[in-house]
Amino acid sequence: MTTTLRPSGPIQSGADGAQVRAYEVCDNGRPVGAVEIGTEPGSAGETGRLLSLRIDESVRGRGRGTIAVLAAEEVLRGWGCTQVRTEVAADNTAGQRLTAALGYTERSRNMIKSLPSLPPPPADGLVARSMTPEEFARWEDGAVAAYAGSLITRGTSEEAALRIARTSHAQHLPDGLETEGAHLYLVIHDGESVGYVWVARFEMHPGLLVGYVFDVEVHEGFRGRGYGRALMLQAERIALSAGDEQLGLHVVTANTPAVRLYESLGYEPTRYNLIKQL
Repeated sequence: MTTTLRPSGPIQSGADGAQVRAYEVCDNGRPVGAVEIGTEPGSAGETGRLLSLRIDESVRGRGRGTIAVLAAEEVLRGWGCTQVRTEVAADNTAGQRLTAALGYTERSRNMIKSLPSLPPPPADGLVARSMTPEEFARWEDGAVAAYAGSLITRGTSEEAALRIARTSHAQHLPDGLETEGAHLYLVIHDGESVGYVWVARFEMHPGLLVGYVFDVEVHEGFRGRGYGRALMLQAERIALSAGDEQLGLHVVTANTPAVRLYESLGYEPTRYNLIKQL
């Protein structure tokens, strides 16, 4: 048995600099599956993406998936990629085993919680209120810079990261505080803002429309005092008041306190975002 990849179409290039190509997975020239790879937008071709992998059910369990992924990685090396990212659903145990065996490690995860019918009460002494226009302007500058910084750590160039971050905020908050369905709140204790949360409805995964925590943070001087939990409970109240029954989020795995907080609040993974150095 010889497993190889055969292009099933030309390289597709996007305006954002990314490219994508699909391949057939073949055994001695006979198609037995498919794989799709690409490059990360804004990474100058340095970060590859394993977008999808399918092996026909009748020939699974014989190592073809492993060979297909290794061959796809070799193609990405030829494109100049130095690392590759992929996503695996939380219920895809076979995909998790395959990527772990090939050296992929978790960079972040998406999580979701089914909300109770009654909103949680606010903690004693804490008040939640909407941001003022002045507060929003200060927050947005910092939020764009923080998002760009996270993209840079994933291999995106500084120039591209800032462009992507600004574009994302313009897309999700086109009218600032007046954007329909967007809720940006501060949590106040003894007259001081201890943190903020941004919640809006979002298609977290294809076909899964939920309330979504786009951004949440406890200010540095107030961390370790339970305000993170208070902010997340405020996010639940926002989502429930908007008619959402689920609340989703994304968290970097290295942020252990945040992961533990979300798990303690009942959030469960829906997807693992993995990375491997080539």
